[in-house]
Amino acid sequence: MTLIELKSFLKFNLYEGFSNTSLLDNFDVAIIHKDFRLNSKTEAILVNKSLIKILATNENKKIGNYDGILKLPATINDLNLIIDKLSSKKIFNQNSSITIKDYLLDKNEKKLFKKKNIFIVLTEKEIQLLELFLNNNKPISKNEILSSVWHYSSDADTHTVETHIYRLRKKINNKFSDENFILNNKDGYFV
Repeated sequence: MTLIELKSFLKFNLYEGFSNTSLLDNFDVAIIHKDFRLNSKTEAILVNKSLIKILATNENKKIGNYDGILKLPATINDLNLIIDKLSSKKIFNQNSSITIKDYLLDKNEKKLFKKKNIFIVLTEKEIQLLELFLNNNKPISKNEILSSVWHYSSDADTHTVETHIYRLRKKINNKFSDENFILNNKDGYFV
């Protein structure tokens, strides 16, 4: 039996064929059998797509640039499980990685990356500050920051915001030589 014949038992939609790579934009998962040889152009297109790529093979080793392996022979349950697992992982990674300007904020590792191996470690409050800046398209006042991040009232007399922003700017400038990451004007702070 082919997967097409088992379509009604699957938790996902299924399309057979790979002749038109632009169709890949409409899908979340591509399952490529080990005997299906991709030419270099098709392989490059597949690598650059954000879909989940699964290699169906009877070998145990990962070959190429795939997100997972479906060990053959496989059951429908095996297929559903690997797609569920890889989909959950993809959603988790998307929610934990945020692009800010030319940087990548990895909330799980609590790191701000400029390049793959160049990063700074952030505190939880620094991450909350950056998320607050990202969620607002306008400068945020000191009082709004105090209320949102520290849950202080707006009339509290504290230099918490200025101190934390100063330290974060210093970290970023020392590691990345970027003095313009967090900016401010008369209305507040922004990235």
